[in-house]
Amino acid sequence: MDLDEGKSSNASHSFLLEHGGNIEEEANRLGVKINSLIDASASLVPFSLPPCLYNCLLETIYGMDLRSYPNRNHSSLKEAIANYHQVSPDMVLPGNGASELITWAGRDAAAQGISLLPSPGFSDYKRALKCWNGDYVESLLPLKWNTNFPQNFPLKRIGNVIWITNPHNPTGQSWSRDSLEILLKNYSLVICDEAFLPLVPNGEKESLIPLVNNYPNLIVIRSLTKLFSIAGLRLGYVISSPNRLKEWQKWRDPWPMNSLAIATGKVIMNDKKILEKQIKKVQAWVKEEGSWLQSKLQNLNGIISHPSSTNFQLIESNVSLTRFREALARKSILLRECNSFKGLGENWLRISLQSKSNNRRMMKAINEVIEYIV
Repeated sequence: MDLDEGKSSNASHSFLLEHGGNIEEEANRLGVKINSLIDASASLVPFSLPPCLYNCLLETIYGMDLRSYPNRNHSSLKEAIANYHQVSPDMVLPGNGASELITWAGRDAAAQGISLLPSPGFSDYKRALKCWNGDYVESLLPLKWNTNFPQNFPLKRIGNVIWITNPHNPTGQSWSRDSLEILLKNYSLVICDEAFLPLVPNGEKESLIPLVNNYPNLIVIRSLTKLFSIAGLRLGYVISSPNRLKEWQKWRDPWPMNSLAIATGKVIMNDKKILEKQIKKVQAWVKEEGSWLQSKLQNLNGIISHPSSTNFQLIESNVSLTRFREALARKSILLRECNSFKGLGENWLRISLQSKSNNRRMMKAINEVIEYIV
């Protein structure tokens, strides 16, 4: 099936999930130690865990929780998440990171018909659809945008289901709630991935979570990975209609989450002071360091630096950036190649914000290898 604005596909094709953060493989390839690399290919915050979370993990390890099977219903964690977002606990389902929940969203999407995937976009949505023989269409987003965020969602309606990332990965654009609510009236299912939204200054104002009560066709996926830099724990959650989540609970593995992740999630979501303090710190970092990096990149010859609302941004050139990226890797700076993103290619790279000192180290290295572009 061919459509004017994209290409449909199905699960019969082979597929490998492309993702940043392959730091162990890169260290082995470069012949260096992992801790010598600045990994700007993965979009994680540079801050250490709050002490209370370290204590929580230690107490879980040395207590009885690891000896027992986790609570399959995750009742206390559901209640903590529900209280924070002011929704009913039966509208919450914690998961083994956002990826597990994206898989179940893919099952619902495949049953509804053709999915629209804004491109370039996160490849895990395709992976989820392919699990269930789901058809999809890719429609290209405009690759020029201004600095005024949030913006109106720009794509025309195609298909029955739409997958939204807000803010969008990899462009860093953020969409307004008003423009996304229109989609809820035009699609049988809207899946909104808000993994990066807590990192965006004033981003919560654009969250679709307050709309879930009014729209049973809405799925909102959240992750605590980005905010706390705990990718190894695998901790996310979904907010949607109770009937939908009851079905997901039947489909999933008996124990999808481990006790460490459950305990950490309860501490984070039960104590608003911990969560709000982290959000405030991360958003201040995004605002300050994002502006600094954007201004420095804009002054480089041969580079177009695109504005972003969150902790990563795209750069573009008129020539291939492959040699430039490799030269930076040889200086222990890893950037995200964009060949796997439809509509981008080797003339694009994604850079994720680092700590203040590492951002300056990164820019120093970039200036030293800019000759590979110009």
